[in-house]
This record gives sequence, structure tokens and C-alpha cells, in this order.
Amino acid sequence: MTDRPPRFITPQGFARIRAEYEELFSVERPKIVETVSWAASLGDRSENADYLYGKKRLREIDRRLSYLAKVMKTAKVVDPARQEQRDTVRFGATVELADEEDDRRVITLVGEDESDASSGQVSWAAPIARALVGAKVGDERIVRLPSGEKSYEIMKISYPSQA
Repeated sequence: MTDRPPRFITPQGFARIRAEYEELFSVERPKIVETVSWAASLGDRSENADYLYGKKRLREIDRRLSYLAKVMKTAKVVDPARQEQRDTVRFGATVELADEEDDRRVITLVGEDESDASSGQVSWAAPIARALVGAKVGDERIVRLPSGEKSYEIMKISYPSQA
């Protein structure tokens, strides 16, 4: 058995995955099953576009449902609002960084299944996130990127407030 690191996810990320699963399972899949059933009743299936597309879409939905079920089963939900060490970069932290030219960017360390680099949501397993974990404000970290090494200074660390 391989030791895979935990599949961390925020409560919000887990809720989004559960909602997608419910939507696919309860709404979209039954619609497609109904369409395929109707198309099959028309007879010759070899040239029936509704039937062929429906079967293909059903396979896609089933694959996605299987993946989402696996994610939910193996996920370890970590609420960043409960982080006690708020002066250190950990999972769920929102970090303001400055590079050598003082260009600033803000990123939040989230689970692999909820990352979206375009909105600043970076997987905690990404090179930049791994380099930042454990850092405090004022620390400088060197990140090894495909384009080469880049140095960042941690300007600010924040976590969501507890409800």
C-alpha cells in the first residue's frame, strides 16, 4: 500500500464537490437516462444521434461521479478558520507575496481539487505553496519554477475568521 499524502480540502471546497455530485446524480444523470431510453425506443441505434450522444454523456457523468465519490471518501476537511498558528503559513492561509521587483500577488493555499490559479487559489502541493509552508511575515523563500528560481518575501499572512 502506498503512503499517499492526505487529500486536504477546505469546507467550502468540499461543499462545492458535494454539490456537483448531487447535481450530476440527481438532476443531470436522470435527464440523460430518460433521453437515452427515449432514443433507444425509436429503433435503429446505429445512426441515432440522441442515443449515441446520450450514451457518451452518460459515460462521462459516471466517470465524474466516480471521481467525485473517491475525492469525498479520501478527503480530509481542514477548516483554515480553526488554525491556531496564525503567524505561520499553513494550509488555508492567504499570503501576500512580493518578488524582487516588489510586484505583489496574493495566493490562498487550498486543496488540489479546489485549486484555481487564475483566482489565486493555489494547491498546497504546488511548488510555490510547498516553499511557503512554515514561513512567517518577513521571511524570504526561493521557489523553483520551470522558468527558474524566483525569490518571494512574505508580506502578510491571514486566515478566515471563526464564525
